[in-house]
Amino acid sequence: MTGGSKNHTRAPNRQRARQIGISPGQLSPGPWNAITDVAGVRVGHVTLVEGEGQHAVRTGVTAILPHEGNLYRQKVMAAVHTINGYGKAIGFEQVRELGQIESPIGLTNTGSVGMVADALIAWTFEQNPEPRSVNVVVGECNDGHLNDIRGQHVRREHVRQAIDAAASGPAAEGNVGAGTGMVCFGFKGGIGTASRRLESAQGGFTVGALVVANFGRRDLLRVDGVPVGRHLADWHGPFVEPSITGDEGSIMMVVATDGPLTSRQLLRLAKRPGLGLARTGTGGGHSSGDFVIAFSTADRTPLLARGQTRQIEVLAENGETLNPLFQATVEAIEEAILNALCAAETMVGRDGHLVHALPLEVVRELVIGGSR
Repeated sequence: MTGGSKNHTRAPNRQRARQIGISPGQLSPGPWNAITDVAGVRVGHVTLVEGEGQHAVRTGVTAILPHEGNLYRQKVMAAVHTINGYGKAIGFEQVRELGQIESPIGLTNTGSVGMVADALIAWTFEQNPEPRSVNVVVGECNDGHLNDIRGQHVRREHVRQAIDAAASGPAAEGNVGAGTGMVCFGFKGGIGTASRRLESAQGGFTVGALVVANFGRRDLLRVDGVPVGRHLADWHGPFVEPSITGDEGSIMMVVATDGPLTSRQLLRLAKRPGLGLARTGTGGGHSSGDFVIAFSTADRTPLLARGQTRQIEVLAENGETLNPLFQATVEAIEEAILNALCAAETMVGRDGHLVHALPLEVVRELVIGGSR
């Protein structure tokens, strides 16, 4: 099946972390508990599930649009951070240099990074007659356990469909878009999202996160501080799946906020997702690609700025203003990862590889029962 996933899609037998009584952190989520709680941010997926055996397709592409306008003409402040650099990210150097994002953010599998970048460049050129150069941002995780990654099945039209499908509101999670073929802590992983909304006394800002979760060793999994992985290390569900070992894999983490942060402040924010990642139990692996993309929607830098100076509003640089945003980021990342695990469904993929969904009732009993 090929097509754009509706934002509210979720398997009827799967629930988000909060629906099974797991609410990590102290801050409150936004209305959708998703990256789309940051006004203007839209997410679109195209999910590719076709065939069986050696050439089974279990992959896709996800597009994140920071605002509803023309991104090349109205750039957003941004930063990127590499926790462990075993990955194939595109566009990071110019973001580091200029502190801006000027295209949709593309997420996909390792073998399709070039195609997604090509499609984003072509799409931006079509929207704008001026540029001879555009910096597109693309991140990836390796879905080769379940997907025929060498087949490079993501095409230019799929990227366009993901952009066209991008919408606000509740966001699809689990086996969708770039998360279709991903594995997390030995269970089915994929797309997860969450948000935190600060109280008015803390600025009233929103922080949203979206992850492509494809990492972790099963026995290390922690859910809201509880080491459930110790109890699930030998769990295999109704069928025995091929062994998945090691703490390798990758995660792409995208953080959005409406807080008026400079690119330098966003870099500080982009260093906090690693703390949320660690809360889920991983220490990172030698060949793990762990990357963060952070942006703020508070200011739009015009393509053709007039005059020699431009005034912008910037958050004061102190703990009172920044610490709540840092905490919100850590909590949103942790819950986004848990939501990816909770939403994902059992999948059979390449060469008959079977990856089970996280057993929600077992996890609920372990966490609510307080197993340590």
